Amino acid sequence: MGDKHVQVTETIAAEPAQLYDMVADLTKMGQWSPETVGGKWVGGASGPAKGAKFRGNNKSGWRRWSTLTEVTAAEPSGRFAFHVSFVGVPISDWAYEFEAVDGGTRVTETWTDCRPLWMDKTSGVVMGVPDRVSHNQATMQATLAALKQVAESAAN
Repeated sequence: MGDKHVQVTETIAAEPAQLYDMVADLTKMGQWSPETVGGKWVGGASGPAKGAKFRGNNKSGWRRWSTLTEVTAAEPSGRFAFHVSFVGVPISDWAYEFEAVDGGTRVTETWTDCRPLWMDKTSGVVMGVPDRVSHNQATMQATLAALKQVAESAAN
């Protein structure tokens, strides 16, 4: 299994509950993520809850793909996390943590690579992303910057 891990943090002038609601709304994730287009709850799920599943839709350049994702934490104002797999193969774990701080909320986005070695070695060509760690760090920073812009402009 891969042992790659990226964590980025941004302080946003908004309440933790507001930011949780934004991140946990799969239909809107594409508004701030450069790679995630959005998602749809599946298997009878209708919203974020531990064990709920959703199909995540993503893009990178001309490439498009979907993943099956299971929510591993759904704690309003605290943490939204999920495990991503593709045709039963573990891909990654993602988490958003929300900590109230003076002036707003510290949002920490974390990605951990869970791909088996064979998939790690081939995914650069398949996904068009030869360095997933650097790529994810850049897209995660962009995601939190866009989340900040949307949340703070909504507050004004």
